Amino acid sequence: MTRRTVRIAMNGVTGRMGYRQHLLRSVLAIREQGGLDLGNGDVLWPEPVLVGRREHALREIAGRHDLTEWSTDLDAVLTDSTVDIYFDAQVTSARVEAVRKAIEAGKHVYTEKPTATDLAGALDLARLARGAGIRHGVVQDKIFLPGLLKLKRLVEGGFFGEILSVRGEFGYWVFEGDWQEAQRPSWNYRAEDGGGITVDMFPHWEYVLHELFGRVTSVQAHITTHIPRRWDERGGPYAATADDAAYGIFELAGGAVAQINSSWAVRVNRDELVEFQVDGTHGSAVAGLRRCRVQHRSATPKPVWNPDLPATESFRDQWQEVPDNAEFANGFKAQWELFLRHVALGEPYRWDLLAGARGVQLAELGLRSSEEGRRFAVPELTL
Repeated sequence: MTRRTVRIAMNGVTGRMGYRQHLLRSVLAIREQGGLDLGNGDVLWPEPVLVGRREHALREIAGRHDLTEWSTDLDAVLTDSTVDIYFDAQVTSARVEAVRKAIEAGKHVYTEKPTATDLAGALDLARLARGAGIRHGVVQDKIFLPGLLKLKRLVEGGFFGEILSVRGEFGYWVFEGDWQEAQRPSWNYRAEDGGGITVDMFPHWEYVLHELFGRVTSVQAHITTHIPRRWDERGGPYAATADDAAYGIFELAGGAVAQINSSWAVRVNRDELVEFQVDGTHGSAVAGLRRCRVQHRSATPKPVWNPDLPATESFRDQWQEVPDNAEFANGFKAQWELFLRHVALGEPYRWDLLAGARGVQLAELGLRSSEEGRRFAVPELTL
């Protein structure tokens, strides 16, 4: 067995997502399983180099996981010729400059989304990466979730017939921070820091819809800030200048229509924090993070509207659970493994910086749609 080491500069691992999903449950999990099996006796061994602004936090994380390399000097890390990959999980407002530096240093790039604060910046990064000849990828974790993998299986198997519509509900109540600590960092609610649910979630909806049902061809959105005042991590009040709810209608190539509500000001009355209902001529499905239930046309009941009588049937009980039929790994880890194989072996990988730019484009058009009260076409992007 030959072990090949790949050194990864991981910027932003002191944050919740960067630490839990990318360092702990992805890169360190790959190490715990003995590395990534590349076949033919080769194993890829990821070696993280922690990068961030808070020295004490980096030192603490490194000590907790027996890691020896960390730095608050990104420029120095990028000049290190032994570093192969740069990963970015910083706040969005800091991402473009750091990713640009990594590309110019010749590093392969893997980054969280959104890749930039506007479409021009996102396309610029994609062009730079292509010109530099590096390998690049963008985190698009939702399509690797068990529920959506089951949904994709149904689509590919022709279960739905003609797909007519997709309805999505995402969100939960994020506490304001005054009498109960907020579950999300305060920068998410400040537009000047790159916050807002539209720039956060519309890129997710773009790749979910694109991957499963077809390219988004138009968008119409209503975007608002339901909670205008929140309290930060130090207990101080601040004005929430970013949106916390976005209600979007997306037309898809082929004619299907998707309606997706995203809100951090909604209390959950559904089985999972995100659910998608897909209706087709031959059947319907409801998929969440892990579960997926179906109702075929041959087993569809025949409800009759009668408001004078109470319902005597449980509509939820009339759906059938889709079996796992496979073992599902953590979605972030699964995509990390695909990207590492792309870097090491040159295997195909389609979730690149251009795909990331499509998500930024949809968010930008959604915000513009809400501001102007218009529906906008979504042009196809090319470099």
